[in-house]
Amino acid sequence: MGNWPTIDWRSLTVQMVLSFIALVLLTAAAVGLPAITLIKNQIERQAWTQVNQGSQATQALYTALQSNINDLGTLTAQRPTLKQLLNQGDVELLADYLQTLQTGTDLDLLKVCDNDQQPLARTGDPLTGGLCESAIGAGFYVLSSETEKQIWLLAADTIEDGASVLGRVVVGITLDDAFAQQMKSQTGLEHTLLADGQPVASSIIGGTTSWLTGTHAAVENDVPGVSRAVEFEMYGRPYYSARLTNVDPSFEDEVALDVTDVVATEQRLVGLLLGSIVLVILIGSILGVFLARRVGLPLTKLANAAEVFSTGNLDSSVHVEAKVREISQLAQALENARIDLQHSVAELRQAKVWTDNLLEAINEGIVTLDRYGYITFFSPGAERITGLSQEEVLHQHCDQVFQVVDTDERFSRNLPPPDRQIKSTVVLADGRIATLSLTGARLVPPDSDDAEMALVFRDVSEAEMVHHFMGEFLANITHEFRTPISALAASTELLLDQADDLKPDELRNLLNALYMGIVGLQTLVDNLLESARLEAGRFRVFPRPIELGEIIADATHIMQPLLIRHRKQLLVELPTIIPVVQADSRRITQVLVNLLSNANKYSPDNTEIAIHVAEDGDRVRIAVTDQGPGISADFRPSLFRRFVRPESGAGKSRYGAGLGLPVVKAIIEAHGGEVGVEDRPEGGSVFWFTLSKVDDS
Repeated sequence: MGNWPTIDWRSLTVQMVLSFIALVLLTAAAVGLPAITLIKNQIERQAWTQVNQGSQATQALYTALQSNINDLGTLTAQRPTLKQLLNQGDVELLADYLQTLQTGTDLDLLKVCDNDQQPLARTGDPLTGGLCESAIGAGFYVLSSETEKQIWLLAADTIEDGASVLGRVVVGITLDDAFAQQMKSQTGLEHTLLADGQPVASSIIGGTTSWLTGTHAAVENDVPGVSRAVEFEMYGRPYYSARLTNVDPSFEDEVALDVTDVVATEQRLVGLLLGSIVLVILIGSILGVFLARRVGLPLTKLANAAEVFSTGNLDSSVHVEAKVREISQLAQALENARIDLQHSVAELRQAKVWTDNLLEAINEGIVTLDRYGYITFFSPGAERITGLSQEEVLHQHCDQVFQVVDTDERFSRNLPPPDRQIKSTVVLADGRIATLSLTGARLVPPDSDDAEMALVFRDVSEAEMVHHFMGEFLANITHEFRTPISALAASTELLLDQADDLKPDELRNLLNALYMGIVGLQTLVDNLLESARLEAGRFRVFPRPIELGEIIADATHIMQPLLIRHRKQLLVELPTIIPVVQADSRRITQVLVNLLSNANKYSPDNTEIAIHVAEDGDRVRIAVTDQGPGISADFRPSLFRRFVRPESGAGKSRYGAGLGLPVVKAIIEAHGGEVGVEDRPEGGSVFWFTLSKVDDS
């Protein structure tokens, strides 16, 4: 089985076709249904009118029949022969006379009773042997036995001979199937006589048996002018009926009209009308399909062209042939719009490329917020500063993206006013805390009352940190210069005043103090100069082969007086064959002096500082070991940065320039080596660095 084509219910052509069909259906229904209803009502009304007329005629017939039977009873009672036979008392002749008299009339019953209400003679066979009571008058009577019921029209009159009463005569007609057929011939309707609701006689084919077994689906209706109107079917033939109640409430005559022909006529008319409606619907639908395709197909082509435009393809021209003038005008307007849009898009693309390049080149971050504080734009510079992409932050509230540090105040509560600059410290996406410099501007888009807030920010964390460190550096460097200069001034003043009176040991101590002060100042100045060269990008090293022992000897010679003064023991461990390294001796001596100076500064008095040298392949590893407080693991990543000093132990000064270790790192890396720090197992730190070994061969 093939696949059915998919119907696009939102298509204009489909909707127009359905609309035409629906319109035709509604029109046909609006015209046809009332017509069908009118035809049915008119035919049914005519049928019920015929039933009502038949009921009225039947009522008149029963009235005339009742009057006639009463007259027959009176005439029979006045017959001379009947009187003569009663006077003679000859019962056999009386019975023969009644038989002869019945033959000349339509009576089914003739009965003569004496004055004692005893029957003398009769013709006919009623279900009861009575009927001689004086209460019998002209009327309808239901006579019953154990097996059946009969309906009789009876009349009685007194037989008088002069002044004497000879007896009573009772005459009657039985209302049986023959009577029902006679009523049918006179009224043109079917008659069914019922006694106590049960059929006794019927003119319908099959008689009472047919009525009992064939009637079904009886429905009682409320028809104006018709007493007890009922619809029923018998053996597939529909009937309209009405019931008449006569003198005796237990006797009813159901007058029925066979409406088979009426229903057939009604069905033919309704079928003809429905056929006409279907034909009109078919013709209207075909016409609707034709008109819908005539209008819908060009519009579908225009819609497809517009869809192509929406994808950004503005190169395909719009060419649609249509026999509807408005659609042709629409196609031309769409083609003109395509050309204009093509030029506009080209200009916008150029402007967008220029804007994107401009935004990409701007290091500052640009963010726009709506009046509720939700982010509507996030520039590339903002992405670089925060580490968040535009997709992650768009339509997010600024308080969720920028979380202020060390305060409960929200970011949106501290936005800068226009033309003002503020600083705010926030947590960035990577967990880094940054200080942002913010400026704000108010944006009001065209044709809109909703103003937006534009924020321009840049990360000034490093500048703030440098500013902070610079202040601390100046304080520290002032202290670092003041201490040795004060010592030098004091020693020099003492030499000037008491040089002739000083003993050789005292003079040696003063000179030693002067020497240590000068060494400290020289080290500090060297570090400052090297740091300046690093900052200016003019730092250079000039390595050459040199025996490592010479470098260590120079460094220990410089530091020995300072170590002795602080009662530190210096242990140097060298291999049996002292290695030759590729190094700038002055720079490496400066490295060792800085490391030994730090070890002296942070180690307790009366402790040991060691220099260990070990060969590792084509490398030589030099380590300076102290017994100080050590360096925490959290602090090590920033240990070799400028203006950062290791945490001092208890009782140690926190002053220092924070330049020694950065200079050490710069010198060693310029030599192609590595530098690092480890924990000493027995407590303290091990600062180490590597140099390239010169091959002896």
